[in-house]
Amino acid sequence: MSTKKEELIELLENVLIPDLEDYMDDLFEVIASSKEKDPETEAELTETREIYQDFQEILEDASSGEMDEEECAEVLEELRQMMEDDSDHA
Repeated sequence: MSTKKEELIELLENVLIPDLEDYMDDLFEVIASSKEKDPETEAELTETREIYQDFQEILEDASSGEMDEEECAEVLEELRQMMEDDSDHA
C-alpha cells in the first residue's frame, strides 16, 4: 500500500508534469508558427508555466520531506478534484 506522499509524487512525475510539458510544447509550436502575436496564446503559456513551476515546487517539497503525509493528502485531493473538474469541462 502506497502512502499519500508516494501517490502525490507519482501523480506529479508521471501524469501532471509530463502533460504540462507536452501542452507547453504545443503552445510554443503555435506561437512559433504564428505570423502575428497572439496575446491569448502567450497568456495561456504564461499561466501554464506558472502551474508547471507550482507543480515542480510541490514535487520538491513532497520528495524532500518538507510536506508531511497530511499535507500530501490534502494536495493530492485538490489535484484530483482539479483533474476531475477539468475532465468535466473537456
